[in-house]
This record gives sequence, structure tokens and C-alpha cells, in this order.
Amino acid sequence: MESCMRWLLLLWQLLLFHFSSSHSLCHPHDTFILHQFKDSFTTNPLNDDCYYPKIATWRNETDCCSWLGVTCHPITGHIIGLDLACSGLQGQFHPNSTLFHLPHLQSLNLAFNSFYKSHLSFLCGGFVTLTHLNLSSSHFEGEIPTQISHLSKLASLDLSFNYQLEWTEDTWKRLLQNATDLRELVLDGIDMSSIPIRVLNLSSSLVALSLQGSGLRGHLTHDIFCLPNLQQFYLSFNEYLRSQLPKLSCSTTSLNILDFSSSHFHGLIPSSFSNFTHLTYLDLSSNSLNGPIPFSLLTLPRLSFLNLEGNHLSGRIPNVFPQSNRFKELHFNGNNLEGELPSTLSNLQHLILLDVSENKFSGQIPDVFVGLTKLNTLHLSDNHFAGKFPSSLFGLTQLSDLQCSHNKLQGPLPDKIAGFSNLITLWLDDNVLNGTIPSWCLSLPSLLDLDLSENKLTGLISANLSHSLKALDLSYNKIHGNIPETIFSLVNLAYIDLSSNNLNGSVHFPLFSKLQKLQVLYLSENDQLSLNFESNANYTFSRLMDLDLSSIGLIEFPELSGFVPFLQFLYLSNNKLNGRVPNWLHEMSSLYFLDLSHNRLAQSLDQFQWNQNVIFLDFSFNTISGGISSSVCNASSLEYLNLSHNKLTGIIPQCLANSSSLQVLDLQSNKLHGTLPSSFSNNCWLATLNLNENKLKGSLPESLSNCTHMEDLDLGNNQLEDTFPHWLQSLQYLKVLVLRANKLHGPIVNLMTKHGFVSLVILDISSNNFSGSIPKVYIQSFKAMMNVVQDDNWQYIGTYSPSPKMKNDSVTVTTKSITITMEKIPKDFVSIDFSKNRFEGEIPNVIGELHALRGFNLSYNRLSGRIPQSLGNLAKLESLDLSSNMLTGEIPKELNNLNFLEVLNLSNNHLVGAIPQGKQFNTFSNDSYKGNSGLCGLPLTTKCNNDPEQHSLPSLAIKREQGFEFGWKPVAIGYGCGLIFAVGLGCCVLLIGKPQWLVRMVA
Repeated sequence: MESCMRWLLLLWQLLLFHFSSSHSLCHPHDTFILHQFKDSFTTNPLNDDCYYPKIATWRNETDCCSWLGVTCHPITGHIIGLDLACSGLQGQFHPNSTLFHLPHLQSLNLAFNSFYKSHLSFLCGGFVTLTHLNLSSSHFEGEIPTQISHLSKLASLDLSFNYQLEWTEDTWKRLLQNATDLRELVLDGIDMSSIPIRVLNLSSSLVALSLQGSGLRGHLTHDIFCLPNLQQFYLSFNEYLRSQLPKLSCSTTSLNILDFSSSHFHGLIPSSFSNFTHLTYLDLSSNSLNGPIPFSLLTLPRLSFLNLEGNHLSGRIPNVFPQSNRFKELHFNGNNLEGELPSTLSNLQHLILLDVSENKFSGQIPDVFVGLTKLNTLHLSDNHFAGKFPSSLFGLTQLSDLQCSHNKLQGPLPDKIAGFSNLITLWLDDNVLNGTIPSWCLSLPSLLDLDLSENKLTGLISANLSHSLKALDLSYNKIHGNIPETIFSLVNLAYIDLSSNNLNGSVHFPLFSKLQKLQVLYLSENDQLSLNFESNANYTFSRLMDLDLSSIGLIEFPELSGFVPFLQFLYLSNNKLNGRVPNWLHEMSSLYFLDLSHNRLAQSLDQFQWNQNVIFLDFSFNTISGGISSSVCNASSLEYLNLSHNKLTGIIPQCLANSSSLQVLDLQSNKLHGTLPSSFSNNCWLATLNLNENKLKGSLPESLSNCTHMEDLDLGNNQLEDTFPHWLQSLQYLKVLVLRANKLHGPIVNLMTKHGFVSLVILDISSNNFSGSIPKVYIQSFKAMMNVVQDDNWQYIGTYSPSPKMKNDSVTVTTKSITITMEKIPKDFVSIDFSKNRFEGEIPNVIGELHALRGFNLSYNRLSGRIPQSLGNLAKLESLDLSSNMLTGEIPKELNNLNFLEVLNLSNNHLVGAIPQGKQFNTFSNDSYKGNSGLCGLPLTTKCNNDPEQHSLPSLAIKREQGFEFGWKPVAIGYGCGLIFAVGLGCCVLLIGKPQWLVRMVA
């Protein structure tokens, strides 16, 4: 029998060879169909990394089975496979495409093409034999038709990254009911928001399932992990899930890859995850998980990749790593882990990557690296590590990436780092390392990226520099001396930052042109450094895009005309430049970022020529004069314009308000007059508008509400005359609103919209003429003031960042009884200033809900009633000024809870009783309480009497005389109108019903 089978197999192979070599395999009908399909599309490269024009090989004179991307049946010649992925196909996929007439097709791959505005109606053509369908990233759109369920033989379906495709619940259910052999399902980026996750009813045949970024909502069921054949499950970037991780409801599971990252899961990591005994890859990063890391997670027998970064995990890393553990990558960064690294880390002999950055580990870096001989990447940045490097660290001979930035490492750089012969990246910035930079540090043979910035390093830059270096950052140290000439021979350098040091001597600037790969050069804040730009030879910076020469004492503009053809960023701020801006700056078409702030430029603004490609212009803090011509709008790409702190006059051009590109307009501290632009465009993109300290008049244009991206609006210190602009509450991103020192008037009406100032963190309407009660409804809507800002990578208000050297918004505020200008506004600086108006009535209790408030000023109003006890809830409060009102009653003892209070002013009110003692109250002087005759106790000299009546109201020492006396109650009626009127009123009241002779005597 065996012999017979071998002969039959041989005969079959001979027949196949005969048909393939002697005859055209391709069925003529199928050849015609493919030519028709080819002619219905054009081909263009969409992506250089994914462009293989396969249909260009489809020629009439050749067998279609030999064409690229075509697979034929070996006997019948019918086409059974078509792979046209990355073929650059463009055009609309019509429902009557000839492709539908390939009834024997089993595999179809059209991924990474461009079928814009095409629907999946072609599925109704009935590819009933199809087992593999891949339409990924091909721009299909619309609802997925129910006919997809006719593809009952599907084993693999990939519709991923067609972002306009949408599943309905009915179509989803039909597919899973019919496609019982489905093993691979990839739907990343498809809209599945209409399908509740509880009714996914996943097929038991599934082996791989990917639903990343699919808009899924709801709570995962406990059986989601228990599909009998499921091995790979990707559910990342589903931010609307917002549920807890489901517990594992079965004792065993086949899963070996589980990615649930970036999906807002919260709560604890379930202990039942210890049943994932086949798991090799687990990614739970970028969620909101809290609590400790379960020790069982670190003992899973096959786990080699674990990513827990970007959560709120706390406590220590369990000290449970077994000797046989197979871990290759461990990511713990971005949590609240603390203590020391576990000693059992040394058991992980297969570990290639360890990242514990952005945590709270403290103390010296522990000596746990003895057994980690394969370690390639070690990230310890953003912790509280101090002291010196452990000796075991220097045995990591395979280490190529070492990052220890943002710690408190001390002492000189250890000589043993010279043994890191494979080191590519070394980041030790923002520590307290001192001493000189060892020569070996700059000459490591493989080193490409060295960052030693923000330390206390001194001495000279070594002449022994590695020719492999691509990035060198020594900024913010105390390095002195000349720039060594050997730096100009480092032909691979693309990034140099030597800023903020004590470099001196003269440098021939054209020498840097020898570094033909140089893209970024920062030499700023070396005020003893002299740059010589003169040259007899032609030179060109062929790749230089970013040049920072600020704060180096330049008195003339550098001559760079023609030498920097691709320059995009140029910083010349904080120098001594005067005179005219050279023409070459206007003519440089590549330049889109120019910072000339803090110089001595005195020319008229009309003399500037505006480059239409420029995006960022900062001419602040000069002495530029003249008006702002509408020619500024010739710079049609302009996004950031800062002309503040100059001597500009005239009016603000209307075209600036019509701009559809401008995001930041700062004209503060000039002499501009007239009115605000009458209308702001419907396409307004302004995020920052600062017109503080000018001479602007008139009303506030309601069209400002068209600027829906507005975050910072500062119109303070002008002569604007209007009522409160309640329509600004529609700006849901507005964080800063300053209207101080104008002529605004009237009550603030409690009108509410959907958003209602929910993002506001600074509100200053002081020194106006507002009246009525404090708007309680508005205060209830200040949601951002109620939430204390946690640690955030973005610390300042102002999201505009066209440059690596970010510009933030500035604001002038009164806090702690002084007026200051903040060049950067911290996100956690939360302040309300209603002072110097005519507000009356009581202080609303709801103020006590603004837990993030740091400055609160209601002084110089007509407020009455008691100080709310709820102010004691403002735990972050640093300054409280309620002076010069008509407040009564005692000082609430709850104010003793304000541990951060530095400035307290309650003067010139009608407060009574004992001043609270202890804590912050022991730090305030008499001035905090003057003008309150009923107060007693330290720091005042008036001692408190235990008689409660004595402190109930202020007393007047009026003697009894000849049978009558002044009663206090009638005097109190007129207290607010003056003592003389009050005493007179008291006399009149007491003399009613008395003998006429007594009345005449008193008169």
C-alpha cells in the first residue's frame, strides 16, 4: 500500500509540473476580469514605506498566474488569491466592480490602498469561498453591510484602521453566528460604539482578537478571558470602558498575549490574574489602576514582558522574583512606587529592559544588578535616588541605554562608566553631579546621545570627543573656558546644546559649518562668549534648522545671509541689538520662528517686512514705535504675535481679529487707543489675547465668543466701559479672565450655559464698578477651581508650543498684597479678585468648595454678614483679603485649618470677639485686624473679657447723666452711616415721651 501511495504522489507531482510548464494556467475569464479591475484605478505612491505597484507587472502577453499578487489553483487555473496590499491603488470601489466575478477567490488583501468614499457593498457579491479578507487602512467608510455574514467560511478578517467604518449590533451578531470558523478578527479603529460590550458574544473559535481604539463602552464580563482557543487579546485605547479589570472566572485560559493599555481601567489588579499561566506578554499601561502590585503577577511562569507604566500603583515592588523567571522587559514607570528596588531583581538573568522611572524610589540606587548580564536598557529617571552609583551597575557590559535624569545623584562622574563600551544613550541631566567632565565620558566609542545638562559640572570641555556622538547636551552647568576646536571635527553631531554655562573666549562661528549634519545649535546664556561671524570663504550650514544665540551680548545682527538656507528657528533675544532688522531676515523664506525680544530695537513697526511664511514673531520688550499697520496680516501663516512692552500707538487692525491662523496675540503694555476690533471671525483660533495696560475704550464685542479655543483673555488696565460679559461663559476652555481696572459696571447676572466657566482658574474683575451680590451660580460652576491639580508634565497655562523653547502665557495679578507679573502661569495658581467694586450682601458659602483656591480678595466692597465657616475648607489658600467691608460677627475658628495661609487682611470691618490663636494666626501682625474695635486677643493689645456680652457688639463709653442714658440698640441702627448720626438718632428715640423741658435742654 505504501508503495502505491508513493507512486500516486509522484504521478500527481508530474501532472502539476506538466500543467505549470507546458500550458497557461490562468483561466481566460479571470485574466479579463483582472485587466478590467486594473483599468478602474489609478496608482500613486501613498507611502514610500508601503508602495509596491504590483499591477504594473500585469501584461497581456504573460500568464496572469505569474503576475505579482496573484495566486491560481494548480489544476483549474482559477484565481484563488489576490494580494494587492500597498499597491498605491486610488479610486472608488464601485458595487459593480469586475472583481466580484471571481467566485473561486479564497484570499483577498487590499490593505493600505486609498478607496476614499467607498462602501463595503461589494461584499454582497458573494465571496462565499473567502477564508481570508484584509481591507486594513484603505479608507472604506459607512456601515458594514449585513451581507458580511454571508462569508461563512472566513477564518481571518482584518478591517482595521478604516476610521469611518461602523458596526451595528445586528450585523455583528449575524457574522459571529455564521462565521463559525473565524480564528483571527482585527477591528482596530473601527467604530463599535453602538455595540454594548456585554453582548459581544465572541466566537469560541477565536484565536486572535484585536479591538484597539474601537470606541467600546460598558463593563467587561468575567468570562471575557475564558474563550477556549483565545491566545491573543488586544483591547487598548478604548477610553470609554472606564471599568474595573474583570476577574478571571475560569481556572485555566489559553491567553498568552493580553494588551489592555490606555483604556481607563481603574481599581486593583485582580488576584485571579495568577491563573494566566500561559501568559508571555501583559500590558496594563496608561490606565488608572491603583493599589499594590500583586506578588503573584511576578511569578507567572512564562511571563517575559510586563508593562504597568502610567498608572497610580503604590507601595513597593514585591520581592518575589524567582531564580527561573523568564522576564525580558519590565515597565513600572509613571506610578507612585516607593522604597528600594527589590534585591531579587538580580535573579532576572534574561532581563533586557528595566524601566522604573517616574516613581518615588529614594535612597541610593541599590546594588541589584549583579545577575543582569543581558540588560540593554535601564531607566531610573524621575525618582528621588541620591548618592553615588552602585558598583554592580558597572558590570552591565551590554548596556546601551542608561537614563538617570531628574534625581539627586551626587559627586563626580565615576570612572567606571568608561567600561560601558556599548553605551549609545547616557542621560544624567538634572542631578547634582559636580566636578569636571572626565575625558572618557566624551570618548565612549559607541556613544551617540550624551545629556549632562542641569548639574553642577565645572571645568573645561574635554578635547577627547567621540566621533560617534550625534547629540551633546551640557547645558545649565558651570562649565568654563573655550569651546575646544576638536568639537568641529565631530562630523556626526546633529545636536549641540552648550547654553547656560560660563563659556568664554572667541569662537569663529563659520567653523561650525564643518558639521554638515548639524541641525540644532544652542549657545545661549554664555555672556562672556564672543562669536566672530566674519569670513573670507564661502560656507553653508546645509542642515541647520534651529539656532539659539540669545543672551550672549550681541550688539550687531550676525551676518547669516545665504549661509543658513534651511533655518527655521532663530533666537536672538536678550542681547543688545539696536537699529534696523536686516533685510536678510525678511527675505529668509524658510524662517518661521523669530525671537527678537528683550533688545533695543527702536524702529517703527511700519519698516518691518512681513514674511508670509512666518509662524512665530516675538518683538516684546523693545522700544518699537508707530502704529500696527494692516500689512502685518500679510503674514498669512502667523500663529503667534508678541509686540508687548513697546511704545506702539494707534488702533488694533481689524484684520488681526479676522485671522483664521492667529492663536496668540499679545499687545500688552503699549499705548494703543481706540476700541477693540468690532468683530472676531467665526473661524477664530485665538487661545491667548492680552491687551492689558493700553488706552482702549468702548464696549466688549460679543463676537469674542467666536474664539471657542480661548484660554487666556486679559483686557485689564484699560478704559473699557460695559457690563459684565456673561457671554464669555460659552468658552469652555477659558482659564484666565482679567478685566481689572476698567469702567465696567452693573450687577453680574446669573445667566448659565452648558459650560459656564468650568475651566476658569484665574478671575480678576477688581477695580471696576460692579454692584449687586456676588454671583453664587457662577461660583458653583468653577469646576477647575474645585479640583486640586495633581502632578502634571504640563505645569503652565498656555498650550501654544511651536518651538522646543516653549513660550507660555503671562499675567499680572495682585496676590499676598503685592502686584506681580508672572511670565509663566502655573496651572495650580488659582485666584479670584473681586476687590474695589460695590458688591454687597453676604459672602456665599459655596466659596468653600473651591478647594484649589490660593488667592482670594474681596476687599473694598460693601459686603456684610459673617465670614463663612466654609472658608476653612480652602486648604491651599495662601492669601485672604476681606478688608474694608462691613463684615460682622467673630472670626471663624475654622480659618485655623489654613496651614498655607501667608497673608490675612481682615482690617476695617465690624468684627468682634477673640482672634483665633495658634498655627498660622500666630504669624499675622496687628495690621491684619486694625479697624475692628470689637476684636481682642493677640496680636492686639486689647485683652479679651470672659463676659460674652462684651464681645457681642462694639461698645460706646457713654456716661449716665441726670436721669437718662444712651441705649446701644438705637445707636447700632445708624452705625453704618456714621457715629454722629447714630448718636443723634439715639437721643431722639430716648426723648420720645419725655417732659418738654428735657427735650428743650438737650436741644
